[in-house]
Amino acid sequence: MENADVFLGLHDFLERMRQPSAADFVKSIKSFIVSFSNNAPDPERDSAAVQSFLANMEAAFRAHPLWAGCSEEELDSAGEGLEKYVMTKLFTRVFASIPDDVKTDEQLSEKIALVQQFVRPENLDIKASFQNETSWLLAQKELQKINMYKAPRDKLVCILNCCKVINNLLLNASIALNENPPGADEFLPVLIYVTIKANPPQLHSNLLYIQRYRRQSRLVGEAAYFFTNMLSAESFISNIDAQALSMEESEFERNMESAQALLSGLSADMDGLSNQNDESEGQISVEQLIQSKHQGVNSTKEKEHLTPVRSSESKSVKKVTFAKDQEPITKVPSLSELENKGATMLLKEEKASQVFQEYPYLFAQVGDLTISDVEDLLNNYKQLVFKYVCLSKGLGSATSSLPSSVLPSQVQLQVETMKAPEEHKRVELNDESEKDTSETNDSSNQVLNSNEEKVESQLPEDEEKVERGGKNDETSK
Repeated sequence: MENADVFLGLHDFLERMRQPSAADFVKSIKSFIVSFSNNAPDPERDSAAVQSFLANMEAAFRAHPLWAGCSEEELDSAGEGLEKYVMTKLFTRVFASIPDDVKTDEQLSEKIALVQQFVRPENLDIKASFQNETSWLLAQKELQKINMYKAPRDKLVCILNCCKVINNLLLNASIALNENPPGADEFLPVLIYVTIKANPPQLHSNLLYIQRYRRQSRLVGEAAYFFTNMLSAESFISNIDAQALSMEESEFERNMESAQALLSGLSADMDGLSNQNDESEGQISVEQLIQSKHQGVNSTKEKEHLTPVRSSESKSVKKVTFAKDQEPITKVPSLSELENKGATMLLKEEKASQVFQEYPYLFAQVGDLTISDVEDLLNNYKQLVFKYVCLSKGLGSATSSLPSSVLPSQVQLQVETMKAPEEHKRVELNDESEKDTSETNDSSNQVLNSNEEKVESQLPEDEEKVERGGKNDETSK
C-alpha cells in the first residue's frame, strides 16, 4: 500500500463486506466476535484465537472473487481493515482484562512518577552532545497518544513515531559532530528517559495488547526493532534501582523519599483545592504546584550542598522541607521563558495543528512555492519581525533577531511528528527500509476516534442488509 493508508483499507474492507457475495464473510466475522466475547478472559488462548482467525480470513480473501486480480497491497489493506474492525469490537474484552495486568500498570506508573522527579540524562549515561530535552518533548507527546487508539497497529505507530523522533535527533547530532551513526547503545538510554518523562498511561497493558493481537506477520522489520526496544525500556524501568541510575544506594533512596513526599504533598494540595468554591481565586494547575514544590526541594538541596550537615541533622532538614511548602518568588518572565512556556503549551494541545492553519507556508516545501508567493511571504516576514522586536523591547530584552534555536529545529520536528497515527498516513510497518514519519496531521486523531466509535455500525447486521448493499450507511471519510 504505497499510496493508501489504513483508513482507506478499512473503508475498502467495509465496502466489500456490503457486497452480497461477502455474506459468508460477514457471518463468520460476527460469529467469531460473539463466541469470543462469551468466553472468560485467557490471554494466551485469546491471542491464539485472534491470530488464527485473522490468518484464516486473509487466506479466504485471496481465494474469493471479491479480491480477484487484486495486488498484494490491496490484499494487505484488506487484512489491516479486518484486524482494525475485529480488534475495535473486542477491545474492551481483551485490553487490560486480567487483574494482574491492571495491578502491574498501576505499580509501573507509580514508580515512573517517582523516578521522573529526579532522573537526569546523565543518570542513564546519555552523552551531553546527544541531550536535547526540548525536542524530546515531541517524542513524549507521540508516546502519550497511545491510549487514544484501539487498533493494535495504531498503538504501534505511536511507539514507532516516538522512536523515529529520537532516532532522527540522534542521527542529526552525530552528523553535526562528525561522529559515527548512533546505535542501540545510544538509542535505548534516550528511549528509557523519554518513556520515564512521558509516563504513558497503561504502558504494560498497551505493550501486551500489541504483542498479543498485532498480526504477527506484520510485526517485522523496523517496527519489530523499535517495539523490541520499547519492551526493553519497560523492563529496565520496572527493575530500576540505584545501580541502574549510576547512583549511591543512599542517594537513590533519599531521592525516592523526596519524590514520594513531593507527590503526597501535591495530592493533598489538589484535594484541598477541590473543596474550595471561591472562583475569584482561580485554580492552580498541577504544573504550578509541582514547580512550586520543586523550588522548595531544590533550594533545600542547595543549602545542604553549601553547608555541611551532620548525619543526625540531615533527617530533620528533610522533614522541615516537606512540612512547609516554600512559596515561589514572583518575577517577570524573560523572553526565552515565555518562548519555552508557549512551546510547551503548544506541544500539549490536542488540536495543535489548528493553531497553524492561518500560516499556510509553515509546512510548505521549497517545491510548493511559486513566484506569486514571494510578496505574501515577505509581508508575513516583516510582520513577524515587527511583532517580535516589539515583544523584545516590551520585555526589556536586547534580542534583535528571531530565536534560531527554536524555529528551525522545532518546526522541522513538528512537521515530521504532527503527521501522526491514523489514520496517520500509512507507515510501512513491514518495510525494513528507512522512511519518514507518517503523513497525516494531528487533527486526524479526532477522525480516528470518531471512526472507531462508528465502526460498529459499518458492518452489515445480517445477510438481508448485505444484499441491499448500497442502502447501508456510508462509511465516514
